[in-house]
Amino acid sequence: MTVNLTSSLPALALLLSYLLGSIPFGVILAKFLGGADVRKAGSGNIGATNVARVAGPAAGVLTLLLDAAKGWFAVWLAARLMHGETGFLVAAGFFALLGHCFPLWLRFRGGKGVATAAGAFATLCPEAMIAALILFALVVWFWRYVSLGSLAAAATIPLFVYFLWAPHFAPPNVMTLGSLAISAVVIFQHRGNIGRLVRGEEPKFSLSKKRDEA
Repeated sequence: MTVNLTSSLPALALLLSYLLGSIPFGVILAKFLGGADVRKAGSGNIGATNVARVAGPAAGVLTLLLDAAKGWFAVWLAARLMHGETGFLVAAGFFALLGHCFPLWLRFRGGKGVATAAGAFATLCPEAMIAALILFALVVWFWRYVSLGSLAAAATIPLFVYFLWAPHFAPPNVMTLGSLAISAVVIFQHRGNIGRLVRGEEPKFSLSKKRDEA
């Protein structure tokens, strides 16, 4: 009995993307650099902001960069395995995001996915990622809510992808639908923040008092 490795590559690429996304860098760095379980301190979130509060700014910045790298590398690896096939590149980014938000190693309780999604879009459509990053910065600057900036970026990046990526490549529907799926997961992971924003209970960003929004 022989195994057709070529036919197994799509499933392998998606599995690797999920496992890569599942690496809990926030938990690992907080443990080694701060000696604490980030899941039991602060907000309990494994994202960069809570890691920074629990283990210090250096650990927070490293978490942010490594979480973004998971999304970037998943798409890059899929491009090498699947010869740049658009559908699989988008799927790889999506599976890396699922791994971060629902990691196997943490009983499927992960982060909110903003950094990992940004890393994926940095490879898929850097122009759209830059536009979303600018919008994020503007929203945070004017309203001082990091969660609102994240939600605004997640909600609009499918539009940025459609207008900046789709006119130049085909088929645009694959990329647009993929970006909508990624956006939906990030927004879903912010459901708690949405509730607090509606109730007026969401803490504002402050340089002197950091709160968890990553």
